[in-house]
Amino acid sequence: MIEFQQVSKRFGRTVALNDFSAQFRAGNISGLFGPNGAGKSTALKMIAGLNRPDSGRVLIDGGSPQDLKMKVAFLPEIDHFYSWMDIRQAARFLQSFYADWDEVRFGELMEYLNLNKDMKISAISKGQRAKVKLLLTLSRRAPYVLMDEPLSGIDVLTREEIIKTLIRDFREGEQSIIISTHEIAEVEGIVDEVIFIRQGSVQLQGNAEDLRQERGMSLLEIMKEAFRHAG
Repeated sequence: MIEFQQVSKRFGRTVALNDFSAQFRAGNISGLFGPNGAGKSTALKMIAGLNRPDSGRVLIDGGSPQDLKMKVAFLPEIDHFYSWMDIRQAARFLQSFYADWDEVRFGELMEYLNLNKDMKISAISKGQRAKVKLLLTLSRRAPYVLMDEPLSGIDVLTREEIIKTLIRDFREGEQSIIISTHEIAEVEGIVDEVIFIRQGSVQLQGNAEDLRQERGMSLLEIMKEAFRHAG
C-alpha cells in the first residue's frame, strides 16, 4: 500500500500539496484525477522518490520511497529518453538499472504495440513515443506502476491502444497502477479506486463503482460537482 499522511509541499510561493492524505491500496488500478496544476505530478514524484515532502510522510509498504525506489516504475508526462537512442538502446539502458526487467515481456509488448527495436526516438511520432514510454515502463516487473498523464496530447487511436495494453497486462493481486490524468472519460472504465485532487488537497475519494452508483453520475460529472461545491 502507498500512503500519504498529511503531506504538504511548496515550490517557492506555489503550494503543490496541502495537507494531502490518501491511500492507494495494493492490487488496484487507482485514478488520481484533477485539473492541470492540482498537484498530481508532485504526488507521483514523491512516490517515485524524486521529491520529498516539506511536512508529513509518504510511505510505500511502510517504508520510505527513497529506500524502495526499485519497487516503483514511473512513466513521467515528459519525454525522458535520449533522442539519439533507438528503442533497443533505450531498453538496454533501463535494463542496466533494474533487476526486474523482463525481456520476454518486452518482446511481447513490442509486438503487441507494433513497435520495432530499430526505431530511433528522434524519428518517431508523438503517439509512437507514448507507446515506447508505456513499453519500457511495463517491461519491468515492478509491483507499483505510476503513470503521469499517459494519454496527454496523443490521438484517439493511440489512446485506445494504451488503454487496451494496460488492461491486457495488469496483473491483479500482484501489481498496483496509479494513473494521474485530467482525461477522466478515457480511463473511467478501468479504475477501481479514485482520488479527486484540487489545489493540492483531496476533495473526494472512494471506490469508483460505489461513487457512480451512489450519485448516478460518471466520474467526470462527480469531479465537476465536487469541485464546483468546493469552489
